[in-house]
Amino acid sequence: MRLAPKSLAGQLTLLLLLALALAQGAAVALFAWERIEALRDAHRENAVARATTVVRLLRDTPPVLHDAVIAAASTGITRFSLAPEPLVGETGTGEGAAAIARDLAAALGIAPERVRVAPLWTRHFDDDNDWDDHHDHDDDDDGDDGDDDHDHDHEHWELDWFTASVALPDGRWLNVAVGPPPGAPAWGAAFVLTFLLSALGIAAVAVLTGRRIARPMRGLAHAAGRLGRGEAVDDLSEAGPAEIRATVRAFNRMRARLDRYVRDRTAMLAAVSHDLRTPITSLRLHAEFVEDAQTRAKILAALDEMQRMTGDALAFIREDVQREETRTVDLHALLDSVAADFAELGHDIAVEDSGRIVVACRPAALRRALRNLLENAVAYGGWATARIERDDAEVRIVVEDGGPGIPEAELERVFEPFVRLEASRSRDTGGSGLGLAIARGIVRGHGGDIVLANRPGGGLRATLALPGADAT
Repeated sequence: MRLAPKSLAGQLTLLLLLALALAQGAAVALFAWERIEALRDAHRENAVARATTVVRLLRDTPPVLHDAVIAAASTGITRFSLAPEPLVGETGTGEGAAAIARDLAAALGIAPERVRVAPLWTRHFDDDNDWDDHHDHDDDDDGDDGDDDHDHDHEHWELDWFTASVALPDGRWLNVAVGPPPGAPAWGAAFVLTFLLSALGIAAVAVLTGRRIARPMRGLAHAAGRLGRGEAVDDLSEAGPAEIRATVRAFNRMRARLDRYVRDRTAMLAAVSHDLRTPITSLRLHAEFVEDAQTRAKILAALDEMQRMTGDALAFIREDVQREETRTVDLHALLDSVAADFAELGHDIAVEDSGRIVVACRPAALRRALRNLLENAVAYGGWATARIERDDAEVRIVVEDGGPGIPEAELERVFEPFVRLEASRSRDTGGSGLGLAIARGIVRGHGGDIVLANRPGGGLRATLALPGADAT
């Protein structure tokens, strides 16, 4: 199974080639069987006709020519000999032997008892075409051991298809030994060439068909991956078989519904944010007329926090409809640029040099996610370090700080919108509890994730992982 092709075109080609091999093998087997049967019938008919011809020649020629007739009529497959006694004692009981005996008798116009046929008889003969039964030869008591040895020196064995003895008018017997018919036809060059041409044709059709089917599926998989990363995806063209067209059509409907749902939700929150500006502005104007300075400052601070929360909420929901184009950027340069902005404000941030690492991302969105992580680190940890790790599967940005950390039970809850841990995060920082939620939403939109963990020596470690990074 490890060597089996993984692609649709490869699997389809393999299945069709296996089917072709089985079909060709079955066809060759049937053809060989039919040819063998035809050859056996033709071989038998030819032997009967040849024996009939030899009998007639012996009838019509003087005895002095009989040896010449026998020699001329004998071949490597059919051997004739004349003897005073028949080699076949009686016709065999099988239907094949009886049929040959009837055919010979009918062709010669003689009584059936003057023809004897025995099937599959093992014989031996010498160079003088004198046919003898092997057992009779061993029992020969002519007393001439030298001649006997000489005869054994010139004899060899063959498996005859059938042996026949025909009674001649002069009292002698014409003995006929017929060799077996040709076997099954060999798989020659013609068959191999035919199979190769058929295989090439089928493979070409299978590859073209597999690619035609796989092309829209690859496009669908690519579009689904982009949609999962939050990228803008246009409607896919419906092509291929009916099932694939139906799948693509369903994907297009799903994408349109998701876009419509996000747009509607964003429009609603944008409207709420816009409508809140008027009462906030009105309250701010009224607060200016408050005579007590301390009370006025508290009211204005609360209004400022309301305005920031409204803006952050709108920014958070707008991440779902981000239409920024995906581009390849140097991740180390992007991280170093964000860290440099914090360093200019007096924050203690160090970035380890990792060399050039190129990733495909939406730079502005990823910059915002990095800024939110570094902002949390320097705000609550006093200092921060950042480094980039990479392997074959992903690239990771690790941000560590020297703060108090987060309780283990709260490591996931802090990613929820508007969640703030008062035990470790002061309200004086002005945070609205959306920074980590926005950062994780951006990274998950890239197909990655953000995970928080407490450092063994104290402080917090945030790991931002992105898939499919190419290092250069």
